[in-house]
Amino acid sequence: MCVPGSRSILAEQLAYYRAVANEYETYNFDVAGLDELLAATDAFRPTGDVLELACGAGIWTQGLARSATSITAVDAAPEMLARARAREGVESVDFVQADLFAWRPARRYDTVFFGFWLSHVPEDHFESFWSLVGECLRPGGNVFFFDDNYREEAELIEGKDSPIVERRTKDGTPFRLVKIPFRAEDLERRLRAIGWDIVVTPTAGPFYWGTGGR
Repeated sequence: MCVPGSRSILAEQLAYYRAVANEYETYNFDVAGLDELLAATDAFRPTGDVLELACGAGIWTQGLARSATSITAVDAAPEMLARARAREGVESVDFVQADLFAWRPARRYDTVFFGFWLSHVPEDHFESFWSLVGECLRPGGNVFFFDDNYREEAELIEGKDSPIVERRTKDGTPFRLVKIPFRAEDLERRLRAIGWDIVVTPTAGPFYWGTGGR
């Protein structure tokens, strides 16, 4: 499933997250399975050096800081990073503004973490993204990620088989985004095919999380 003009879609996706930085946390995410996902995320206590990809407003960064020795958090949206930096308990976090589809790590990490990001990676970037994750990990390192496959009917402007959705800011401005509805078992199989040993666990609702390594 290739995304036509993925470069322009990615630019629009970034523009959306820049636009909603100040309203993102006001959206209602009360969906079945969320408690299960939050419990799994809370139980994940990485130690050592942690890399967070697409950290957004830093919602998850605070939790990582409870156990990690160091955290590097990368995001492309300066408005999101500003909100992340303003949170309590993240004073020692190294926040980096960078395009994840162009960025390369200067070092390796014990853990790579990303939340609600994988579904926004276009199909034609899937393998290169996981190559990046591999570049970031030390030998024996661990990956933890989570996401959802929920897409509202009104978002499916190009049909249910398209990976493109349309979302609007609270003022009604429309933006196109990538939103790929991975099924846990299919994603686990795809990752195994490219050299990853990751268990992907579905919740009772649309959420899933994955953990493992190479």
